[in-house]
Parts: sequence; structure tokens; C-alpha cells
Amino acid sequence: MEKFLYHRKLWEMKVRLLGESKVEKLKNSLVSRSRMSLWMIRAVTVLLLWSCFVHLMALGEMWGPRLFKGWPSCFNHHDSSMATEMKSLPVKIALPPKRVYQNNGYLMVSCNGGLNQMRAAICDMVTVARYMNVTLIVPELDKTSFWNDPSEFKDIFDVDHFITSLRDEVRILKELPPRLKKRVELGMYHAMPPISWSNMSYYQNQILPLVKKHKVLHLNKTDTRLANNGLPVEVQKLRCRVNFNGLKFTPQIEELGRQVVKILREKGPFLVLHLRYEMDMLAFSGCSHGCNPEEEEELTRMRYAYPWWKEKVINSELKRKEGLCPLTPEETALTLTALGIDRNVQIYIAAGEIYGGQRRMKALTDAFPNVVRKETLLDSSDLDFCRNHSSQMAALDYLVALESDIFVPTNDGNMARVVEGHRRFLGFKKTIQLNRRFLVKLIDEYTEGLLTWDVFSSTVKAFHSTRMGSPKRRLVIPNRPKEEDYFYANPQECLQLLDEPLRVI
Repeated sequence: MEKFLYHRKLWEMKVRLLGESKVEKLKNSLVSRSRMSLWMIRAVTVLLLWSCFVHLMALGEMWGPRLFKGWPSCFNHHDSSMATEMKSLPVKIALPPKRVYQNNGYLMVSCNGGLNQMRAAICDMVTVARYMNVTLIVPELDKTSFWNDPSEFKDIFDVDHFITSLRDEVRILKELPPRLKKRVELGMYHAMPPISWSNMSYYQNQILPLVKKHKVLHLNKTDTRLANNGLPVEVQKLRCRVNFNGLKFTPQIEELGRQVVKILREKGPFLVLHLRYEMDMLAFSGCSHGCNPEEEEELTRMRYAYPWWKEKVINSELKRKEGLCPLTPEETALTLTALGIDRNVQIYIAAGEIYGGQRRMKALTDAFPNVVRKETLLDSSDLDFCRNHSSQMAALDYLVALESDIFVPTNDGNMARVVEGHRRFLGFKKTIQLNRRFLVKLIDEYTEGLLTWDVFSSTVKAFHSTRMGSPKRRLVIPNRPKEEDYFYANPQECLQLLDEPLRVI
């Protein structure tokens, strides 16, 4: 009996020990699974946070600084270590989904004029194509104007970005499908210039039926072919989207622009002066104030050499007094000094060759010794790819102008107005809009001794205190579009005005 009890106790101990071993294994198994689950949760959380961050960055790139102030994006123009690190990361941004619509035909467009005139035209034609539900062929740039620039679209703009970034609005192709391309080569298509300053009903009621009829329509002039005002807000916002997001310069031009800005920033603040005192502008406008007789004759010959410049006989002094001439370098030097611009500030000249050269620039360089140009900041080899390509050179100036602390145009041409509007979009950056009619009258009175310097300077400052690129409404003049404010100089539908709540375009 005792032997039986002994064996039973021994058996119970073995069972107890075996049970404890299984419990311990179960515990270890549960701990291991718990750790694995915790690791998986952490990993998934990190991936979700990173995905959200990438999408926020994409939105910041698309809609500018008003939505994500302080976030690193192409609109944060001051160097920061975080921005530098983010640029080095190979983040692939998700493309917008393609818009599906019944294609009504194909639209070919030929842009005319200089870079910024063509830029605005491209924005208009993308918008027109979208609302006619047609397929747009990548626009052809002007190669026959005064500048004789042979650059193609892809030489100036990032064509792949242009196509993909707008694909949720309109279908854009680099060229016509082979069958239609053959028809165009045989002349089987319709070409025409659309009417200037037209509204969307014109394109819907008159242009769209032509596209449907001919399958391919070629608009051979595109400057100012869409109205400034009276258009639906969504139309205006699409024009902005194309301008501020769809049109990026090529990586090579963008990189050179960053290089110039970096060189300038290392030495402090800088002002970009769009000194439009170039031979073509003076010949076209008939403005010869300050030129000698030989130069006046040369400008006149040039004006008569271009038959599409319609105005031939021009009274230069009368035009100047009406404020229709670009300021001369001498007038510019007086104006900047009167405005209180620091004598030692860097002044970057965003322009081609100044007519009259150093002789005409002397007054400006004497007043502001730190006058620079892209040619003086960069090695000659850096500019080899865009030399003798005026539009590519203008693209470089455009990028530097956007980044400047102050932008001052001496004429109200296309670059002046388009850059002004882009700087408004980037947060109403300081742009001094000079009133030339007011200034030349005041300058003449000062140089004739009728005004003291203090009176001259204080008057210039007071008059321009409200002309610094701050928020304002566009001036609308019904039936006189050339005299009202240009849409691209003040795209108010896409801006965050001071008296309005935050919104996204």
C-alpha cells in the first residue's frame, strides 16, 4: 500500500512539472506574439504617417504658400536645412487621375511673342481646350519674331510635367496621332486666329463647332485671346493652376536659376530691375529720349524694317510725357534713389543688352555700384546651353525675379505683369509698380531746378506707397480690355486677399 502511494505521488509530481512546463511555453508564446504585434503596429503607423506627409507635400507644391505656410515646398524661397534635406529625397509624387471625357477633336496652337506673352497664351489655351473637351497638342512656340529664338516647348518647359500635372483636367499630347498628323501634312485642317479678349461662350459657340467639323483646328495666334474678366471662377482658377503649377521650366534652367539666387543670397538682399531699355523695345515704341542722332536714326531704320510693327511715325517726347516709354537708365537711377533704395544693395539686371551700353548705364552704376547680370555672376560655360536663345535667358531672369526681395520693372510689358502676378501668388512679395507718366513729369521738374531733392524724393515715395504689390482688386473697364488691369498681373480669384477667409484654389 505504501509503495502504491509513493508511486502515485511521484506520478502527480511529474504531471505537475509537465503542466508548468506547458504553461511556461504558452506564456513565452504569448509574449513573443505580443511583441510581434506591437512591432507590426509600429511599422504600419510609420508607413501611414509617411504617406500622409508625402501627400501633404504634394498639395503644398500644387497650391502654394497660403495653405501650408512654413512647409518646405517650391514656394518656400528662403534656404533651410529641412528644405535642403527634403529636396535630396527621391519622393515620387502620385499623379492625378486622368479625366475621362468624350474627345471632340484636336487643338493645335501656335504662340506668338516673347516668353511671357507665350506663357500667358499657353495658360489660356489649356483652359480653352479643357472647356471644349478637346485634346490639346503641346503648343508650338514663336520662332519668327524679332528674337529669332529656335527653342521648342521642351527646351524651355518641362513637357512631361506639363502633360501629367494637368491630366485630370485635359488630355495633352506631344503630337497628333499618326493618321491625323498625315492629314495635317497634306493641309487637311482648318487654321485661324481667334478673336482677342473673348469669353468662353465664343469658344463654345464658334470655335468648338469648327473643331468638330474639321477634327483638327489650328489657332495660329494666341496672345490675349481670353478675356480678363467676366469668366467663371473655375475658368480663372484653371488659368492660375496652369501658370503656377503646370508650367515648370526645364530642370537645367531651374538649377541655373537656383545657382544665381544662391550667389546673390550669399551677399545679402537683392533687387531685380527689369530694365527694358533694349534696342527692340525702343525701336518698336519710338522712344529715343537721351539717344544721340545716330542712335535715333538706327532705331527708326529698325522700326521700318519690321512690317508688322504698324506704327512708324512716332513723336518720342510726346509719348514719353504720356508715360508710354520705358524709363531710361538715368531716370531709373533717380527714381530708385528717391524711393530710398539702399545704395549698396545688389541690383540684378533682368534684361538683354542695354541700348547704348556702359555710356547709358553709367548714371545707374554710379548711384548703385553693385549692379550685376547673369553674365557677371556665372561662368561663361554655364550659359552655353541657352546662349542665343532669348526665351531661355528670359526664363532664367524670370526665376531670379520671383526670388528677389524687391522687383522693379521700368516698363509694363509682359514680363513685368506676369512676374508681378506670380509674386502676388507667392505671398504678395514686394513689387514696385512705377507710374512713368507721373515720374517723367517730376524728373523734368527736378532736373530743371524747379524742385529740391527733398521735395522730389518725398513726393516719389508718397505717390508709390500704395503701389508695392499689396492686395487689391483688378480694375475692370467694360469694352476696353487693353486699358483695364491684366488678369495675369493680378489673378485675384486665386489669391488670398486680406479681407477674405482662407481658401484653396
